[in-house]
Amino acid sequence: MADKEETEKTIAEDLVVTKYKMAGEIVNRVLKQVLNKCIAGASVREICEFGDKILTEETSKVFKKEKELKKGIAFPTCISVNNCICHFSPIASEPDLILKDEDMVKVDLGAHVDGFIAVVAHTIVIGSLEKKVTGKKADVVLAAHYASQAALRLLKPGTETYTITGTVEKICDAYKCKPIEGMLSHQLKQFKIDGEKTIIQNPNDAQKKEHEKYTLETHEVYAMDVLVSTGEGVGREQDTRVTIYKKTEETYQLKLKASRMFYSEVSHKHGLMPFNLRTFEDEKKAKMAVVECVNHRLIEPFQVLYEKPNEYAAQFKFTVLLMPNGPHKITGIPFDLDMYQSDCVVDDPELKTLLYSSANPKSAKKKKKKAEKAVGDVAVEVDAKA
Repeated sequence: MADKEETEKTIAEDLVVTKYKMAGEIVNRVLKQVLNKCIAGASVREICEFGDKILTEETSKVFKKEKELKKGIAFPTCISVNNCICHFSPIASEPDLILKDEDMVKVDLGAHVDGFIAVVAHTIVIGSLEKKVTGKKADVVLAAHYASQAALRLLKPGTETYTITGTVEKICDAYKCKPIEGMLSHQLKQFKIDGEKTIIQNPNDAQKKEHEKYTLETHEVYAMDVLVSTGEGVGREQDTRVTIYKKTEETYQLKLKASRMFYSEVSHKHGLMPFNLRTFEDEKKAKMAVVECVNHRLIEPFQVLYEKPNEYAAQFKFTVLLMPNGPHKITGIPFDLDMYQSDCVVDDPELKTLLYSSANPKSAKKKKKKAEKAVGDVAVEVDAKA
């Protein structure tokens, strides 16, 4: 174990930073293309398939000469609509969903280059270019957006994880929304999407006792995931079939030949990265084989979760490198605030300062100097007039 820790690659190395940035650029490009497909009348299944296809194509273009270097999908494309919170990505044998005007759509996906993972999620409301989004939909999207921005500014060495937990909760309260209970943002490591350190959202009493507090450190990488709802903030499973899974590091001798073949293919094709059952030639066999693997904890499911009907959930997720000069966000695309109109505002002075200050300390210093210079210029002008 000591050897493994000694050889662990971090963003202290320039090449590692380069690989993270490559994955981030790919993810941002694919996210834009997937969002462009999210229009009224579009099939969610087809968009998910498109997203995965583009992720595979884009990652195949980098480090072509290094044949042994692994790259590809780090998180399959998911499109979760309205009260569906996360992980909806239907396979051919399961019911599809057709997008409608005014649907709230969350797109979630990820890629990796040499095991260095970049993930992203973004929320839009279909048809919002034609008219502003108001009411509960605007509240929840703005709550998630502002909470994610505040989290970004706190993602720096020395911050205790529960500081982020509390800040996200306060911002959501201002918008009369709830962070989804127990959702985790994970530290990312090479070939590991669920690192040891985590930031929890809205923990219940039992989770508060069990969940550890961590302090963020330089050269760590995090997937900051903010999920917010207009309801109680409690995710529930329904009848929707799970399609996304991930291999664990547990061991067990599987009894069924089909399960052993399936598990072997998972290990070879995906390693420890999450995957969708659609990547297997025979979906029916894959659906049967995965059951034994899950029962013996060789593979874990990403449950499709829902809020109550008539509620909405919004999500923003981005990947952040904790560099010595401050947090460096490598995924995420611009968010159009003008499209959303809410009666709710953040009144807390501390939160407002956090929201509108710069995430980058160097940039913050520049802004401060610029502001001081502007004040000085005004003073000189007043003196001259006097």
